[in-house]
Amino acid sequence: MTDSHEEKTDNRQAVRKRLLSEALELPLSPGVYIMKDSKDRVIYVGKSRHLKDRVSQYFRDTEKDPKTERMTASVSRFECIVCESEIEALALENNLIKKYSPRYNIRLKDAKSYPYVKMTAGDYPVPVMTRKRVNDGGEYFGPFSGTSTVYSLIGILCSVFGLPSCRRKFPEEIGRGRPCIYYEMGRCCGVCTGKVSPEEYSVRTASACGFLRGGASDVKLALEKKMAAYAEEEKFEAAAGVRDTIAALDRLSDRQKVSDDPDVSRDAAALSSGGGLSAMSVLRIRGGALIDKMDYIIDRNVHDIREAAVSLLGEHYRSSGDQPPELLLGDGFSAEDAEFLSEYLGSLSGRRVPVVLPKRGEKKKLCVMAGENAALAAEREAGQAEKSEETAVRLASMLALEEVPSRIEAYDISNLSGEHITAGMIVSSGGVFRKSDYRFFNLKDQVGADDYSALRETLRRRLARLRAAGEDGERDPSFAQKPDLILVDGGRQHLETALEVISGSGLDIPVAGMVKDDRHRTRALVTESGECEIVADRDVFVFIYKIQEEIHRFTVSRMTAAKRKTFRHSSLEKIKGIGPSKASALLSAFGGLAGLRAASKEEIASVKGISEADAEAVFAALRRR
Repeated sequence: MTDSHEEKTDNRQAVRKRLLSEALELPLSPGVYIMKDSKDRVIYVGKSRHLKDRVSQYFRDTEKDPKTERMTASVSRFECIVCESEIEALALENNLIKKYSPRYNIRLKDAKSYPYVKMTAGDYPVPVMTRKRVNDGGEYFGPFSGTSTVYSLIGILCSVFGLPSCRRKFPEEIGRGRPCIYYEMGRCCGVCTGKVSPEEYSVRTASACGFLRGGASDVKLALEKKMAAYAEEEKFEAAAGVRDTIAALDRLSDRQKVSDDPDVSRDAAALSSGGGLSAMSVLRIRGGALIDKMDYIIDRNVHDIREAAVSLLGEHYRSSGDQPPELLLGDGFSAEDAEFLSEYLGSLSGRRVPVVLPKRGEKKKLCVMAGENAALAAEREAGQAEKSEETAVRLASMLALEEVPSRIEAYDISNLSGEHITAGMIVSSGGVFRKSDYRFFNLKDQVGADDYSALRETLRRRLARLRAAGEDGERDPSFAQKPDLILVDGGRQHLETALEVISGSGLDIPVAGMVKDDRHRTRALVTESGECEIVADRDVFVFIYKIQEEIHRFTVSRMTAAKRKTFRHSSLEKIKGIGPSKASALLSAFGGLAGLRAASKEEIASVKGISEADAEAVFAALRRR
């Protein structure tokens, strides 16, 4: 064993020496470097202002932190892409991280996951929640940390500025029906009454957009001028409405105020670590008020926390399109980071964006606040991770597993009367649902509601993709990872079906079935050894219950989406001579496709509007399927 260990050490030293020699040949130019392991998998992507200096640091015989040492020891070769600037390198780095999901990089959350407040286009725009930015004439604000923040803001806008929150379309529905309760309560200006002109309404929406941009003082000043103009024109009712809006805006600003200066608009970011995890918090101050906070948890595997945080900030501001007037950096950042981010944000916005590391005063207090929020986020995540790990240990003990499961995949089959058979796969990793790893399978060749056959096909396809990951460089990050435990939604027979497929694949993956009681509630897990009651251990029970509910929700939602398409286009319409009306008549007559499959030629021909030739074509087509 000693000789083997010494041989491995010598080999690693030889590889490191070779890599250092190659790194010293690199130019002193900005660019991106891609680290790969012995199986040619991308394990880390980084950027640098000087490629030669940065890459060679990894392979020099100098003391490194454990994370960097662990990553470096896995490197077999590297590639570099020279860029014209560090800013260009950052954009490329982000794209490559999304493409490869390297083990030692933080996974950047796609901007489309974040919600925005959108002010719609038209004469009577209204604020709505959306996750997509498109060129449709609307104005977008955000992104925000979650939908609760967005809906809270929309509620404030509607209440303070009297914007409609109903589903009526204006101006088409002006004068139709009675005003709703919000008009009676004074929380809506009442566009539906026909008493609000487009000009008056535009004042409200302009004020709402100004508030979202952070110009609360400018909004108040504009409203005061408008109120005076209305009074001078003797439009006293309109002037009173503007007065009430100003009062509501003052009350709101007082509740949210973090600065005595209403013109203050800036972001503050800071890093903190706790319980082995790191986190970054970004506070958004607009018009002197704190309007949102975003927390980023940085994975334990990430070897350069500061570099990951800079990449996160750059990607966040690039994808959101909302660059702050000023960015404050607190603990964990350097002057070099501030210089780079200032240049990068300036290139995105077309204006100078100051990025500073304050030492004292109100700006320093904001950075301290951001740091405290980051510390709380890291501690909270670490506590949840510890609890999840303890739960996984107890689950492993219950199921007599050799290893504590980290990546757990769950499967379920869903269909509607034998149609639209769909299989779903969800992933829990470290006790957290990884929605980016969810997958679903369209089982077009399955006939009838045979869950066991559908599960068999699903697992065969999934395990084939796992083998492909090792053989031909499968790039799907979800299918490329081997599960530590597979859970199937069902009892003994579902378990035996899964075991049969896994055994035939030559892989060794533990499996358990999630058993429900007569009321469709999780009660036990079934393994080869028998049933394992989990109700007595609340944490394990809740964990399995959540998995079972999530896989059911995901699979049914996919099946339902497929079903909706048939409301517009039935598969029967592909049969010669069968159009929408005949397809609808057939499905109605037999209660769905399953009933139609079981019908004879004569029964099909008895349906009104269906000829014998139609019946023969339908009968033959369904038999072929």
